[in-house]
Amino acid sequence: MKTILNEQQLAITIQRLSHQVLENHLDLENTVLIGIQPRGIYFSNRIVQQLKTHVPAGTIHYGKLDITFYRDDVRKGLHELNQTDIPFSIEDKNVILIDDVLYTGRTIRAALDALLDFGRPGKVELCVLIDRRFSRQLPIQADYTGKTIDSIITQKVKVFWKENDGKEEVVLL
Repeated sequence: MKTILNEQQLAITIQRLSHQVLENHLDLENTVLIGIQPRGIYFSNRIVQQLKTHVPAGTIHYGKLDITFYRDDVRKGLHELNQTDIPFSIEDKNVILIDDVLYTGRTIRAALDALLDFGRPGKVELCVLIDRRFSRQLPIQADYTGKTIDSIITQKVKVFWKENDGKEEVVLL
């Protein structure tokens, strides 16, 4: 097990990514943030917390997207359902999808399919904590990246969050 980001580095990375979002979407007026269930929510919650320190909380439109039934790579058995909560229109909005690890790109493809059920966004951007760049199966790349790593297929990237795992760090297993 190798640590990619320790707790302090993780906090700094989240702060940097939220600042980059603000650089491109200064007042967040026409921008919505959508975390991908289940593991992307911990990360997207942190990004939104950071953004609230810079813009009034009421200007942040934040939703959560469950992509379970849009996936093409998980077919067996019953799936644990998560809740989709998008209480606003995404029609012609700048949508920033947020997930913890970008690996094959299939999760993001499923999220893009699911998004279309909620309207037609003006633009979609992707914010990820970890980009496993040499593992892509689809032509998807992040607009905001916390850290890019090179790993082999047999390795796993695990993101630990305090409220779920009791600690905060990113490791390569």
